Amino acid sequence: MPLVPTADLVARAAAARGCVAAFNVITLEHAEAIARGAEEAGRPAILQISENAVRYHGGRIAPLAAASAAVAEASDVDLSLHLDHATDPQLVRQAADTGFSSAMFDAGALPHAENITATAATAAWAHGAGLWLEAELGYVGGKPDAPASAHADGVRTDPAEALDFVNRTGVDALAVAVGSSHAMTRRTAALDHALIARLRRTVPVPLVLHGSSGVPDEELGAAVRAGMVKINFGTALNIAFTRTVRAVLSEQPVQVDPRTYLGAARASVADTVRDLLTRLAASPPAEGDTGQRGSDHHRDGSVGQ
Repeated sequence: MPLVPTADLVARAAAARGCVAAFNVITLEHAEAIARGAEEAGRPAILQISENAVRYHGGRIAPLAAASAAVAEASDVDLSLHLDHATDPQLVRQAADTGFSSAMFDAGALPHAENITATAATAAWAHGAGLWLEAELGYVGGKPDAPASAHADGVRTDPAEALDFVNRTGVDALAVAVGSSHAMTRRTAALDHALIARLRRTVPVPLVLHGSSGVPDEELGAAVRAGMVKINFGTALNIAFTRTVRAVLSEQPVQVDPRTYLGAARASVADTVRDLLTRLAASPPAEGDTGQRGSDHHRDGSVGQ
């Protein structure tokens, strides 16, 4: 079916007080596996291509974007195409011409005032081009420019600062630092659920959790109940992919046909996507939860009817 705008998937999740999962695409096998896993789970999903993945493909965004879009359009579940962690505004501009409906602009390495200026300019351009724009405030661990620990002093997202950031930049969603880290290979992250709830009550746009691969199931469920709407996964897929390639080649050391080990890796990633989506779908809102989600708010902080 046709690609679905990311904005629609996020709005649906927010209205249901649930979440939508986003999965990083590095190769065609990733895109195919994400679509297959989503189909098996019967759940929508977001295909994310990061600036790092674009760099891996020689700086060319169009080939992988076209392949991912074709995979999504052949699927029977709702899938969208999202550019993740773009630090270059020019890459965001390219995304508008290559099938993306949304992008995440990451100016977090800049001083705060410059981050606001750059993000506001990119958001204004993106909205004019029909792109939904996500940004980040705080320091999610695991990035080269971030503190070594997601639990270090001063790295968490401050709700009042987040409200000011969203109002001044006009972004459509905000990735926040609440205890997760990128590139974790063990699921040991402990999230600050009280902070998530405060951010949900304060920030007038949906909240995004990066570094979700390192977050245990019970922590993810609590994060969704506390207010997270978009949940990003990358490393979990790569763990499944690489583990399977190693296993196949260990069992078949003379194997030279990449279809043998890439096909097995693709199936393993699909299973991972299916299982993550199924477990997230089993995390309903807490009983009696009447708190508003980002899509129910106006940018001035007032609640819509």
